[in-house]
Amino acid sequence: MNGEAESATGGGPDDSATGGARVVSVTGGAPDGCATGGDAEGAGRGAETAGRGADAPGRGVGAAGRGQGSASVTGGAPDVSVTGATPVHGTWESCPAARWEDAFLTGNGHHGALVFGDPDDDRVVVTHHTLVRPNGEEHREPPRLAAGLRALQDRLLSGDLTAAEDFTDGRPLQWVRPFHPAFQVRLRREPGPVLRHRRSVDFTTGETTAVCGGWTSRVFVSRADDVIVQHVTAPHLTLGISLDHRLPGAPDALAVGHGAVLTADGALLSLRARYPGSDLGYTGVTLAVVTGGTTTIAPPGVRVAGAAEVLLLTRVRRHTGDADVAAESRALRDLLTDRPYDDLLDRHLALHRTAYRRVELDLAADPAERALPGSELLRRPSSAALLERLFAAGRYHLLSSAGLCPPRLTGLWTGDWDTAWSGAFTNDANLNLQTAAAAATALPEVTEALAALIHRQLPHWRDNARAVFGARGVVAPAHSDGECGHAYHFSREYPLHLWTAGADWLLKPLVDHDEIRGARDPRTALALDETARFYEDFLTRTDAGGRLVVVPSYSPENRPANAGWGAINAAMDLSAARHALLTAADYHPGPDADRRRALADRLPPHRVNADGALAEWAHPGLDDSYDHRHLSHLYGVWPLDEINPYDTPDLAAAAHRALELRGAENDSAHGHLHHALIAARLRDADRVAHALGRVLDGDFFHASLMSAHYPHRHVYNADAAHTLPAVLVEALVQSTPDRLVLLPAPPAAYPAGRLRGVRTRFGAELDLAWGPDGATAVLRPGRTHRVELRTSSGAEPLDLVAGEDRVLTLGTR
Repeated sequence: MNGEAESATGGGPDDSATGGARVVSVTGGAPDGCATGGDAEGAGRGAETAGRGADAPGRGVGAAGRGQGSASVTGGAPDVSVTGATPVHGTWESCPAARWEDAFLTGNGHHGALVFGDPDDDRVVVTHHTLVRPNGEEHREPPRLAAGLRALQDRLLSGDLTAAEDFTDGRPLQWVRPFHPAFQVRLRREPGPVLRHRRSVDFTTGETTAVCGGWTSRVFVSRADDVIVQHVTAPHLTLGISLDHRLPGAPDALAVGHGAVLTADGALLSLRARYPGSDLGYTGVTLAVVTGGTTTIAPPGVRVAGAAEVLLLTRVRRHTGDADVAAESRALRDLLTDRPYDDLLDRHLALHRTAYRRVELDLAADPAERALPGSELLRRPSSAALLERLFAAGRYHLLSSAGLCPPRLTGLWTGDWDTAWSGAFTNDANLNLQTAAAAATALPEVTEALAALIHRQLPHWRDNARAVFGARGVVAPAHSDGECGHAYHFSREYPLHLWTAGADWLLKPLVDHDEIRGARDPRTALALDETARFYEDFLTRTDAGGRLVVVPSYSPENRPANAGWGAINAAMDLSAARHALLTAADYHPGPDADRRRALADRLPPHRVNADGALAEWAHPGLDDSYDHRHLSHLYGVWPLDEINPYDTPDLAAAAHRALELRGAENDSAHGHLHHALIAARLRDADRVAHALGRVLDGDFFHASLMSAHYPHRHVYNADAAHTLPAVLVEALVQSTPDRLVLLPAPPAAYPAGRLRGVRTRFGAELDLAWGPDGATAVLRPGRTHRVELRTSSGAEPLDLVAGEDRVLTLGTR
């Protein structure tokens, strides 16, 4: 193959840096490029980071073979070597966290911990995905509005563009149950002399470490045993241990009881809390195993004097009625072995490290910058070392917050009871943005957490479809607390109960996951079938030309400039309905599939407005509102493949014009990175860099490398932290089941680098290296398939054979 295929036209500007793909078969061992953790300064556990059974280091794409073998690449692959030490897989600071937002994070998708690392007041804030506070139960059902739906549709179609504003049962705005912290495990010592301090978190292990003089505290949350583990050592260790519920915003009426009993090897502490006016509560239990010294009761906890080490095992449970503390104590005690901390960590590493190490980004950063603490790197927004570390931290935090549920607005962490926007699962943008990196960066654990949330809530989604629309099938809510999937959070300005695209939007990552692994999850097939059933019942109204009309229709969270919030034919709704019907048809062949494809064909096309932009509402006469943080109308570009520069160049050009006209409104992090994801699909590298720069230059990241919703670290929020890895991958590699796009929007500020371990939707792993002289990609296909290869020079077919590695070399433009 000579790579001289016709260049693609349409869409955004083509800023690819390489061209002329050359394909070389390689038999026997693809390059591995596996990397060690830690840096010379000792991010994570210092020099030990690369230990604990870590894989042998390999130096990237096109360089070394798997295991002891090697693979020569014939035909002269360009030199795209990346210099410098291995990227840092952790971060560190030289002082304890003064704010909970700066505390280092660890978690297992159930329990979370925020670790301050203060040797005199060692605090670990405990969280759990199930901890949501009751806030009124009278409006937690969807509104029963179906009887009035036909009349509403008549009014909207007749030109009454504010008709949907009174389509309600009159209830006030009801937020979902707010997410909150449980308590803090607090270890207090007498203040000692000021000594050199270091606290760190190792992304490869999930372990936080704080060291000061002879004092060391290590904390992780076990993915294997679902327990928060803390190990403290110091000469003649003397401290008080307590469970302290007094965190910012804790209700004054929270009923709290403490328990402390001595045991043969230490003590058992408990904290019982009951929410005001509710029979719901939660109980935390900490088993303290003390080596040496003495342990005495010191209400509300215990005092340890002269010990050599203390091991703490903590769990929290939400429940109705009373919890069995004795049973929880026995369960914790069953985890103890002759070397409990190391054994617990080893079991955890088998799950956590395996997942984390699957993918790595190396931007050839300056080794001296890689050695800097995170707070110093954040003051260098153009540093390659900062972007490497934020990529690593984003994947680490995403993995650590996903298990029982996917990440909330705050991931799995908060140190304040007054969590912004209830710390909810905000489904109309944020959740899918946060999980956008899961498929490509090889974190199926995150996708499974999303799938678990969806399938637990399907009965409530069915209630929404019946109550609001009188339809079969399912309608997803825009907000959820993780327990309830009813659509009850809405108001005149945010008529989220009218949003019908949610099920397709939330199921799209599950479909991507099925494509990557080459097998269809029956749970996803069921949910897709029910989504299609909803559209079969809902899509009954037509326009004068016989096209179906989506009415009412809502584009989160925007409104037409000349109409009310509930409108007609929002672009997102059209894309979602089409995609849901066609995808369900693919999963369920037969007569139902034929009927669903025919229904999808009757949906109207997207509209291009007078500005040459893809209109947010395809219905004529509805004017666009450009200055808005959401980009719902470009759903067809990302994450769908409906609009792209290759198959639909005219629509891609209109989508690109719409992106150019979109304002940033209130500078929300999710808006900037959503913009970047769409720009990458449209091959606009400059716009990707600009959007990414708005976040990196805007002081969005705390010292913990968790992010904020607004600039200047205002409002703790995981959107930027979790979405950033997806932006970088989309700029470098894109795939569909039948297409591979290499370097669609390469970052000019980072002219050399490697991306190892990316997963494609046609079932191949991919390593990519690029530099001034070209690029090399290594594909390791898991199944035999032909795909279209797209580079800056055009398109050509690429035949892949399961088990046969392929090397693609791309020369300079």
